[in-house]
Amino acid sequence: MKYPLGWLQLSHRKLRLAIALAGIGFADVLMFMQLGFQSALFKSSVILHERIDGDIFLVSPQSSALIALATFSRRRVYQALAVEGVASAHSIYIGFGLWKNPVDRSTRSLMVLGVNPVANVLDFPGIEENLARTTIEDVVLFDEDSRAEFGPIPELYDSGELVITEVGQRRVIVGGLFALGASFSADGNLITSDLNFLRIFPERNPSEIEIGVLQLEPSVDPDLVQQRLRQELPEDVIVFTREEFINAELSYWQEATAIGFVFTLGLIIGLIVGIVIVYQILYTDVSEHLPEYATLKAMGYRDRFLLQVVLQEALILAILGYLPALAIASGMYALARAATGLPMLMTLTRAGSVFVLTAFMCFSSGALAVRKLQAADPADIF
Repeated sequence: MKYPLGWLQLSHRKLRLAIALAGIGFADVLMFMQLGFQSALFKSSVILHERIDGDIFLVSPQSSALIALATFSRRRVYQALAVEGVASAHSIYIGFGLWKNPVDRSTRSLMVLGVNPVANVLDFPGIEENLARTTIEDVVLFDEDSRAEFGPIPELYDSGELVITEVGQRRVIVGGLFALGASFSADGNLITSDLNFLRIFPERNPSEIEIGVLQLEPSVDPDLVQQRLRQELPEDVIVFTREEFINAELSYWQEATAIGFVFTLGLIIGLIVGIVIVYQILYTDVSEHLPEYATLKAMGYRDRFLLQVVLQEALILAILGYLPALAIASGMYALARAATGLPMLMTLTRAGSVFVLTAFMCFSSGALAVRKLQAADPADIF
């Protein structure tokens, strides 16, 4: 391999090389976007779960995900306090209401969370310094990372202007900002006190909640407390540890919806497209240079050496096609993040994963293309 035969063969037809790199880059960008959207889906769906300060969570067995939480009796939360190892218990109300844009008066659904402002269990930027304001009637906190369709609320609030609008049929005042972010479940979010939540949703039964949050005593085994709770509480609640609570949400989006399947299918399609493109390029290259390869075989070079040449071409194609795709995908991530508010970020793990898939794509194509070369007989060719 003193001379870079693979590179010399590829660069001999520059237009064909450019077309090949464009095809590989397209396949890589497709894989990047599928992985990016899939990751954004899963990450955004559990941001709330990860930021609730609790060790054990109670939910209704009829609940399937955050967007479809059924209610259960708040009495179960109080009963849990009697179980050994439970230090405190809290309730979270969750509902979806129509927010009226204070600028253009358009409406859009957002998620509303009601919590006890004195015993806060939410850990979001801006919550600690602003949540006490929700003790005032009809004061809410607005998610500054919500989609732009809800109006320029952060800008209006930061300018000192009193932001007054409606949620459902209730007049509310924005008393502060926090940062949560949009997700596939909700484009925007509000947090307020439990009393204000019930004012916004007057049809709700105050004794029915969506999530019970239990904080355990220090050095207590959560699994042991979970077993005690399952023995003491009726079967109208499910007792989750933190990890189970998060995994249940992820499982819903992965298995119970078509979205997870669609993203996985898109990734597979991108990989197949890339394999076909690279195979066509390498197969054509091998076919055109078959006499030269036959000459090398007649001179005593073994199939292993010729395979190295083809795989060298595959590696060059993988690297040269991957690098611009990485740059393009990073830019598209930024555009998608700005347009949707979803947490689409280029991570080192994802970049490495796509490069591995690209290398697999090219080497697989090279291995298929070299089969024609291995079957070549110098006597037949000449």
